[in-house]
Order: sequence, then C-alpha cells, then structure tokens
Amino acid sequence: MRAAVIGDIHANLPALLAVLEHARSQSIDEIWNIGDSTGYGAFPEEVIRFLMESEIISIQGNYDAKVLNFKHKKEKWKKNKLPEKWLAFKFAYEQLSTPGRLYLQSLPQEITLERAGKRLLLTHGSPGSPEEHLTPETPQSRLREIAQKTPADIILCGHSHIPFTRVCDNTWFINTGSVGRPDDGDARASYVIVELSPKRITTVHYRIPYNVDQAVNAVREHNLPEAFAQMTLRGYSLEEILRQNQVSAATTSEDLDSP
Repeated sequence: MRAAVIGDIHANLPALLAVLEHARSQSIDEIWNIGDSTGYGAFPEEVIRFLMESEIISIQGNYDAKVLNFKHKKEKWKKNKLPEKWLAFKFAYEQLSTPGRLYLQSLPQEITLERAGKRLLLTHGSPGSPEEHLTPETPQSRLREIAQKTPADIILCGHSHIPFTRVCDNTWFINTGSVGRPDDGDARASYVIVELSPKRITTVHYRIPYNVDQAVNAVREHNLPEAFAQMTLRGYSLEEILRQNQVSAATTSEDLDSP
C-alpha cells in the first residue's frame, strides 16, 4: 500500500492543494496528516474545512493546540511571545469557525495504524513531546532512546519542517517536512510517499512548486506581518527571517555611515 504523508500545512491552502494534486497522481491509497494545519498562513478556516470534508487521517499539532488556547492565554502570551507569533495565533483563532475549532479540538495528538503488517505511529514532534524537533542531525542515541520506548516499526513526524528518512535499530523515522512553511531554504512544498509491503518499506520525498504568489498576496491582503510573506517566499522560519532582516538593516546602516 502507498500513503502520502503530509504535515505542517500552516494555513497555506495553495500549497496543500498542489501537494494533494501531485499525491493523487501517484496512485496512493491513503493520506495521513501529522498536524499543525493552522498558523502563519492566510487560510486557516479554508484548510480546516478542507480537512473536515476529506478522508485524510489527521492529528493535532502543537501549533493547533496553541491556537485553540489563544482565548485563555492571549494576555500572558502578549507579554512573553514575539509580537508576530502573538498575531499569528490571534489571526488563526479568530478566522476559525466554531465547527472548525471543534473539529481541530477533536483530533488526537497521536494515532497508531496497522498497515501491511507494520505498526505505524503518527505523531507531531516525537512520541516524547509534540514540540521536540527531530531533524537529520538528531543524535542516533536520541533516536535509539525513542525507538526503545515506542512500540512502532515506523514513526511518522513533522514539526521541524525538515524532511528526512532515518533508520535506527529497525525503527524507521520519517519526517514529512512542511507543506506550507518549509524551514530549509527551499520554499517548495514538502511531503513524502511511504510504500509498505510485508517485507519492504520505501520512502520518496517530494518538493512541489505551487502558486506562492497567491499565498503571499493573501497574507498581505489580511495585513499580516510582512515576515509571514517572506517566510513563504524564502522557505525559512520566522526567527530566521527576523534574524536576516536585522543583519540586512545593520549592513545598510553601516553602509550609510561609511564616509
């Protein structure tokens, strides 16, 4: 059987639609979504409504949980989070309809599946925490620790927005990368197809071009921070975009000060 595994859509509807169009051309049997469907992008309600109406198996990501908690945490978060992050939570929460919020709230944080004689765990960050970043550089010792504690042949995750496939002690770790907000400097949407048989596991990671202008224009039309548009255009995290902007501003200032 073949499954398309997506995640970290982050309210980027054009990227999601492009990924699903590509995935369905690959003779897939199922689609699994490892969460963080909301946040930063301009289409939180549209993405959630699409997931509600589809047959996609989904879990809740850490960002989704924070969006749902915004009403109760907004005063505290306004004091201790970046203004851009606070605005992203606020926008996503206010854009979601009541049915959308209820659907998002109903999603589990993890799902275990049995396919082709394999036990699979869908988790957002890691089985230890939805906020743990597993990356291509995560020490093998950490993967071994997770594998020993997790009764699964395959652990499917996201959160770090960096795609990879790694094997540790016969446990497969597969990170989908991010559909809507890659962090590796490649702005194309990322997802993975996993092919399973009783004797074989195969993964193919894809980078899919999509209508970036549509996603960026929508961010600007909603008067969201320009940093969100730059994240979409350049394929970097908010923190990295803000850092790059500071470096650029400092360099410009030095040039102006030069005799």
